[in-house]
Amino acid sequence: MSGASQARGRMRLTDPLRRPSRSVMCWIEDALPSRSSLAHRLASATSAIRYKTLAMGAIVIGHVPIAIIILPFATIPDSKSIPYLLTGIVLHFGYQLFLLKSYEHGDLTKVYPIARGTAPLLVGLFSLSVLGVELSNAKIFSIIIIGVAVISLAFGQKSDGQKRHSASIFALITGLFIASYSLIDGLGARLAGSSLGFFCLLAIGNGFLMVAYLAWKSPKTLNNLPHHGLSHLLIGGTGSFTAYALVIWAFTKAPIALVTALRETSIVFAFFMGVFFLKEPASLLKLIASIAILIGVVLLHSSK
Repeated sequence: MSGASQARGRMRLTDPLRRPSRSVMCWIEDALPSRSSLAHRLASATSAIRYKTLAMGAIVIGHVPIAIIILPFATIPDSKSIPYLLTGIVLHFGYQLFLLKSYEHGDLTKVYPIARGTAPLLVGLFSLSVLGVELSNAKIFSIIIIGVAVISLAFGQKSDGQKRHSASIFALITGLFIASYSLIDGLGARLAGSSLGFFCLLAIGNGFLMVAYLAWKSPKTLNNLPHHGLSHLLIGGTGSFTAYALVIWAFTKAPIALVTALRETSIVFAFFMGVFFLKEPASLLKLIASIAILIGVVLLHSSK
């Protein structure tokens, strides 16, 4: 590898908030939130609510055959990325388990904004405190907006006057996993030299971990996958694999914090989906907080 290439690799690895080129920025804004990523995330959220473990297991396991088919045509990741790969497998699995727990205790309109809004907030704070990135007053103000909105959703009262914090706690933990795997996947893919090869191995490892978990925790669910989860495995698995493969590729082309934030622009769409399609109870607090999170996310990564 030439000296220039090595320098570019180090810059990408150590500077996740580096401003990307306009062409990459436009592609990400156009493709990730509005097409595959948004469509898949809303669909998988609906499936998780209705079928919970069955749907989640089918989607995750559905990654495996696609990854096995693609892997021979992808570049094998550099050995330096192996620690990130193994860590990413564990973090994705933790995210999946806590997402299920979140939906067991709360509605999509409550859980989704908390989990997805927490992720860019944590990535931004990590970049500030650990990576030493300086934030402007506008970015700090954006972080405050997100924080206040997430807290209002997490600890606001339900319509019946009863407080129910279990869903909020699980959603916050889910957001922590999202932030963690976003950072690990982004840094690992950059070290790997092949975002597709990196994700194929990650998907295979995550899929087999899910099989082992279901075999231990819920053998009946595993046995029912071919009969009741086939559509989720084929359609959901394909959509999910494609969406996140694009996200990991974007991690290698643009700042990780920016890509993470752009993924969360579906928060408001999830709110309306929960209200109109899943018939979940709506409240002014949920609507205002969801819009505030979206505004904060946009401001956080559009301000200088």
